[in-house]
Amino acid sequence: MFGLGTKNIGIDLGTANTIVYVDGKGIVLREPSVVAKNSKTGEIVSVGEDARAMIGRTPASIVAIRPMKDGVIADYDTTVAMMKYYIQKTLGSSNGKPYVMVCVPSGATEVEKRAVIDATRVAGARDAYVLEEPFAAAIGAGLPVMDPTGSMVVDIGGGTTDVATISLGGIVSSRSIRMAGDKLDEAIVAYVRQHFNLLIGERTAEQLKWDIGSASKTAVSADDVSSIRGRDLITGLPKTIDVSAVDIAAAIHESVEEIITAVKETLEETSPEIAADVIDHGIVLTGGGALLHNLPDVIADATKVPVFIANDPLDCVAIGTGESLKSIDVMKKK
Repeated sequence: MFGLGTKNIGIDLGTANTIVYVDGKGIVLREPSVVAKNSKTGEIVSVGEDARAMIGRTPASIVAIRPMKDGVIADYDTTVAMMKYYIQKTLGSSNGKPYVMVCVPSGATEVEKRAVIDATRVAGARDAYVLEEPFAAAIGAGLPVMDPTGSMVVDIGGGTTDVATISLGGIVSSRSIRMAGDKLDEAIVAYVRQHFNLLIGERTAEQLKWDIGSASKTAVSADDVSSIRGRDLITGLPKTIDVSAVDIAAAIHESVEEIITAVKETLEETSPEIAADVIDHGIVLTGGGALLHNLPDVIADATKVPVFIANDPLDCVAIGTGESLKSIDVMKKK
């Protein structure tokens, strides 16, 4: 497809999206981590954007699966099929097998890391290596990870939020919590169900989050509303209602507080020298969750440390993974 030969590739294998970076080319593919499968035959019907469009709209024989849960593999065979599709789509007609670097949450166990490596090899990699997400995010955000100065990154993805302080090429202290974009969507679904007797889908909840969602309850207005459609739980019929930004802020408040707690706990574990560096340079937010309205201000208020959103927050992990391919020879010797 791209005539890439057998260049090494980096994969940000996310719960919500998979992003592929090719050495020398940059990001070449970005698709949802969704696979549509025929439940009777086991046949893969579609992968990525086409499969995501089927969520909640499939006949009984076809199921739309998200094989990654909380940043790690939940359905091994489906993950292999998805990765095989993405690697083949990236490499096109090339017959060579690439070396592949894949990101995992900082809290992933050795078993979970091994599952990612095995799945990548089965999917067509010559060999596979794993890199911790916050470290990759810090590289992608342009932080001086190899210098003797402390940096702090908060990577809020679909399945996990990874918080880490980094210095001299390694993670000094970190937290990985399974509270991120997906949980925010679930909180919105639950809130709308409880307060409006309306059942909405994940995609509607996600759209609400981006349209009028806010990490701050005080920075929003009740006049800021969005119309949503769902099923009335009392009549069972379709219904359209208006939901305000105040409602959505209330729905996700507890989830946002969990993320703030993880940031605080990581700072508390950090040495005074690195804490001083973090105060000087600030905390950098990456991942899709970084785009939640007012989140930098809320974290800054809670920690008394400046907070910034990285350039291209959605791509930081993939870019960092791709940059780390330059030192893949070091990984081969491990």
